[in-house]
Amino acid sequence: MKLLQVTSRFTRLGMLTAVGLTAALAAAGAQAQAAWPAQPIKVIVPYPAGGNADAIARLISSKVAASLGQSLVIENKAGAGGAIGAQQAARSPGDGYTFLMTPNAVVNLTPLLRKVPYDPLEDLLPVAMMSSSYGLVAARKDLPANTMAEFIALAKKDPGKLNFGSVGAGTATHINGEIVHLKTGIQLTHVPYKGSAESLADLLGGRIDVIYDPVALAQIKSGNLKALAVTSPERHPELPAVPTLREQKLDIPGGTWFGVFAPRGTPPAIIARMDAEVGKAVNAPDARALMAQFSQYPDYKGAEAFGRGIREETAFFKNLIAQTGLKIE
Repeated sequence: MKLLQVTSRFTRLGMLTAVGLTAALAAAGAQAQAAWPAQPIKVIVPYPAGGNADAIARLISSKVAASLGQSLVIENKAGAGGAIGAQQAARSPGDGYTFLMTPNAVVNLTPLLRKVPYDPLEDLLPVAMMSSSYGLVAARKDLPANTMAEFIALAKKDPGKLNFGSVGAGTATHINGEIVHLKTGIQLTHVPYKGSAESLADLLGGRIDVIYDPVALAQIKSGNLKALAVTSPERHPELPAVPTLREQKLDIPGGTWFGVFAPRGTPPAIIARMDAEVGKAVNAPDARALMAQFSQYPDYKGAEAFGRGIREETAFFKNLIAQTGLKIE
């Protein structure tokens, strides 16, 4: 009987110690989160420097850094249509010191078309949506076509002769083009690049014929390129004379959003804080004018609404890809 009592006391002591340790660890975790950020934060951009993804990430990161009082360091990890950077983010510790800033293709287009080394709906947690784009169909200056109808007619004369550039197979700049081609019955040769800056340079140099990328805005305004159409539902405020695809009898989805993601396991309190900071940055008085330089406009959505929208869009694109039969080799 005495042995049982002693054992019982030791058992209770062990339980109390375990409870105390758990409470201490929880308190330490809460204290660490409360002190966040205590060191520079890495922001992975899955495309090279110089393109729209990089520009938007740097713009928002600079505003968030000023508010947090801690540096946000951009790390460009380009390749495989954004999959390399997304994989690195997905495999990073969920400690609040790594985030991914990316356009939508990485999470709801590329994974539907080819195998990627991450699960976008499981490995990446939505933090906030930052902006949407006014997509553009931009052509080289000397292309003998000034409207989509003329472009389609030109392409049909010699299937496969014209080409188009993108920032990689399976990206939005690739998929939007392929959908246009499938819907209109034209054939263009796809030329993939690592980023928008490279495809834009070759378009300006006349080495490719067209891109489906908002990065062309400044060069269109300066007269170095021509705009055949706006792919978003509304006309671009910087190019009011350029009709949308819809106005040209082509009701084709287009446009791109940019958002922030965190690795799985990132504490909810840190996600909520970063969500709020991104919202402040996007809604700052000067944000619209700054984003317009990159053919973007503020379009903030918090973590919950953002996640819900991603799931809905993924289902939409999955159905669309099935209907068109689009495949990426």
